[in-house]
Order: sequence, then C-alpha cells, then structure tokens
Amino acid sequence: MDKTQTIYHFTGIKGSGMSALAQVLNDSGYQVQGSDVDTYFFTQRGLEEAGIPILPFSADNISEDMTVICGNAYGDDHEEVVRAKELGIPVTRYHTFLGEFIKQFTSVAITGSHGKTSTTGLMAHVLSGLVKTSYLIGDGTGKGIENANYFALEADEYRKHFLAYAPEYAIFTNIDFDHPDFYENIDQVYEANLAFAKQVKNKVIAFGEDPYLQRFKDEVKDVSYYGIRDEDDIQARNIVRDTSGSHFDAYVEGHFYGHFDLPTYGKHNIMNALAVIGFCYFEGFDAERAANECLSFAGVKRRFTEKKIDDMTIIDDYAHHPSEIRATIDAARQKYPDKEIIAIFQPHTFSRTIALMDDFAKALDLADKVYLCEIFASAREVDTHQVSIEDLAAKVTKPVEVLALDNVSPLLDYHDDVAVFMGAGDISKFAYAYEQLLGQSQPTNH
Repeated sequence: MDKTQTIYHFTGIKGSGMSALAQVLNDSGYQVQGSDVDTYFFTQRGLEEAGIPILPFSADNISEDMTVICGNAYGDDHEEVVRAKELGIPVTRYHTFLGEFIKQFTSVAITGSHGKTSTTGLMAHVLSGLVKTSYLIGDGTGKGIENANYFALEADEYRKHFLAYAPEYAIFTNIDFDHPDFYENIDQVYEANLAFAKQVKNKVIAFGEDPYLQRFKDEVKDVSYYGIRDEDDIQARNIVRDTSGSHFDAYVEGHFYGHFDLPTYGKHNIMNALAVIGFCYFEGFDAERAANECLSFAGVKRRFTEKKIDDMTIIDDYAHHPSEIRATIDAARQKYPDKEIIAIFQPHTFSRTIALMDDFAKALDLADKVYLCEIFASAREVDTHQVSIEDLAAKVTKPVEVLALDNVSPLLDYHDDVAVFMGAGDISKFAYAYEQLLGQSQPTNH
C-alpha cells in the first residue's frame, strides 16, 4: 500500500470497525478520510481527535487518486461505490482489506458470540505495554504503530466476515446462537467458527467450558483451552472476587505462570484475562510484566462504563444478548453486593428478540427491578409486527415496566442503587435523559 499516492476513503467511517481501521491507517502514516450520515455516533470522537475528515455521503467525495473501503452496512449500489466503479478505482470491503493488512504482523484475532470486544481491549492494552503493537477494537478504537510487530484485532462472526482473516493466533471466547437474521441455528454458527479456526496458522486458544469449542479438539490442529477445570491448559486457581476486582494465580500446562490482579468484575472478565495470559505465555512474555499491564486496564467503551450522579451509580453497557446481560449483572453484583440492581434494557433487532425471548426474560430476572425500552430497529431489517416490547415484559417475573424516552422519571424513585443501562441500539439516549433528570432533581443551595 502506497502511503503517499493513495487516499483511503472510508464509506461509512462511523461504523465501529471502520472508524478503528481508519485510525490505524492514519496513525501508520496513510492518507485517510471518510463519509457517513450526520447523526452523532460515539465512534466518531476518535476520528475527530485524530483530525480525520468526516464528510456527508456524496459521489463527489470520490476521485481517481483513492482506494474506497466500504463498510458492510452499505451495498454496491451506494452512490460512492457506484462513482468509484465508474472511475475504475479500487473498492474493497472492510474485512477484506483488514485480512490483507494484518499479513505483515504477528496477528491475534479475538472472536466469540460475547466478550470479544472486552478481550480484544485487554489484549491490546497488555501487548502495547510489552511490545510495539497495532490494534483494532470493536468499540471504535484503533491504533497504528509504525514498525509494529504485533496486531490485535476483533474478528466478527456476522455474515462470516472473519473468514477474511488468517491470523497466527485466534482466541474463541464462546460459541452461542446470535444473528438470527443470518444464521438459522447454532450448528451454522459452529460451522462458521470451525472454518475460521482451521485458517489459524499457529494456535487456537479457546474457552474450555464451551461445549461447542470442545469439539475443536477433534477438528483443529493446535488448541489450548482456558478456564478453571483441572483439564484446562490455561487455568485460574485460588480465585478471589471482591469489591476491588478479581485476583487469581495463572497456571499454564501445569506450571505456575504468575499472580494476576484485575480491576474488573464478573467471572467472564477472569476468563477473558486467562485467554490473554495464555497468549502471553505462548509468545514468551514475562508474567510479571503482563500482570502489571493487566492491573492498569481501564476497560473499553460501553462495557461496564460507570459514573456517579448524586447517590446513584449509572452503568452503561453494550450487552444485547442474554449471556451478556447475565455477565453484566454478575459484575454489578460483585462490585456492589449491598445495592439494588436496576436493569434498563433495550432489545436490539426484532429477529433477535423473537429468537431469544425466553432467555432474555431469564437473564433480566437476575436484576431486582426491570425497565424495558422499545425494540431498536436495525437498518438491516423491517418490523413485521411479530413481536413487541410488551411480549418480553410479560415473560419477566421481576417487577417490570416499559420506559418511554420522553418520560424516564420512574427511575427517580431509586436512591443509593445501581442503574444498569444495556443494549446495542440507542439506549445511551435513555441514560442521558435520566442523567439530566437526576441533575435537575438535586436541591439548589442558597
């Protein structure tokens, strides 16, 4: 790729993966610009800080000195793609471009139905403290380092996009049924993951308690499992979970590797860390240095992001699958064992809500009180009126209400509790409305 002659134009640059990749290329010395809708997305902050131009969609954005990287949300009929083809300039998809780009590094790809963003974030943080590392995280964060040796990336199973990658290592956090608008059943999800695992050049690191990942033993050439079972290759022992975080000893292949303290909560974050620790072991990194990097990990965007307003703790989290809801509530219970946990959840896509309705209800029942927001309609599907938010509310057994964006005042009834906002749509709008109300409800001192 020519750093001086080619401008890389990102069509749909505010997408989480797209914005991260744009930042990687920009940091690495390439000329980068992009286009998108006017709506504000949290992913654009990093682009703005990097000085990357963000233009409104227009065929006029495209010129002959460009390579166009098109986000997966947009088809070949997009006006910018059409113009690029008229001009005869290269057009590539995000995942295809990334698959070629990572070939110059020792790459580690993190995939899974849940946990891949948090695990990629931890991997990027730890590796960056140990060696020159570029990385791409699904929360829209990307960093390019000149002459980097390693590349950590999030690999998405949606529409089998991860099959564009052939990394040296891959971490599989789990295999679960999701994306029902593409996969018909979990067997199809498994087959896609298996195909990806077979493309890994060196080693697969997989969660040992996942029954589908256990099948890799007979199908994939080099697999190491992580977990708390005696048979796991990478083990956490002597685990202590308290209000300061999680603490454990890591053993790899039967040998003590090091003691690790995590400033994160929930069993899932111990498992995520074990995967990263296993990679560090296999690459020969010093355990004490790796442990020191783990200790300073501040998390990733919209994953258990906390703030305090008056006496309320407000948590913003991307959880949009029952397994993720369970993990987020588990983390909140660990950190705040004496407080009420109020779940405010917005389902993401009608197809997912229909397919996982019962599991959503069971996961939400782990909270003390539940508020539901109207289902977020993805751009990739149409509301066929087969499901409503009231259908989910009817299955939740804990106290439950449907919350409207223009009236979040029922949340003012809580004091010295934890409000957990969860969803992959625009749930942050509800959190913001609540925060504004909280601020207005405080007495003024004269």
